[in-house]
Amino acid sequence: MKIGIIGAGNIGGNLTRRLTALGHDVSVANSRGPETLEDLARETGATPVRAEEAARGAQVVVVTVPLKAVPDLPAGLLDGAAEGVAVIDTNNYYPQQRDGRIAAIEDEGLTESRWTERHLGHPVIKAFNGTYAQDILDRGRPAGDPERMALPVAGDDEDAKRTVRDLIGELGFDTVDAGGIDDSWRQQPGTPVYTLRAGTEAVLKALAEASPDRPADFRG
Repeated sequence: MKIGIIGAGNIGGNLTRRLTALGHDVSVANSRGPETLEDLARETGATPVRAEEAARGAQVVVVTVPLKAVPDLPAGLLDGAAEGVAVIDTNNYYPQQRDGRIAAIEDEGLTESRWTERHLGHPVIKAFNGTYAQDILDRGRPAGDPERMALPVAGDDEDAKRTVRDLIGELGFDTVDAGGIDDSWRQQPGTPVYTLRAGTEAVLKALAEASPDRPADFRG
């Protein structure tokens, strides 16, 4: 598939490494310009581009930037993407640690991904937000392996969700349907499933045990 990755930090960089290794055609962008991505491009064979070019022709777009940076992404970010593009949101809201207070999340009760979706103007699939970046490189396992981890995936677009779940399966992880974007609070920071390294049954249990009350450490 043609995949655009917007954000080349820990998650974005390691997804670039794994997805190119699987044979996907990856374009990668960051906020500093393609010239700063030359080392990653040489390492992986990915194409460094500007953010506004990353989605062109892409069947999957990964948005993996600090949440506070989402409103600053270029207008029309997804213009030129393939029809039915699946947009993966890996982001988390860290009001005390990084992002500052976001009123729509704090006061209106929007999930982090619903807020992101509104800024992008396109449905998103929430995935990888509670995954350690190094695990993307190191913890993939063949289907049926008893040590294969499961990742929660939330979203409203069932076709896009299926595409994302299949892609995660290629990377060596099982997936659990965590519901729609309004249910994605179950995998936000501070919930039992966040950073959980476990299989399907444990992930299902952790999602069921989540509380809708945002922990104090993750409130602005």
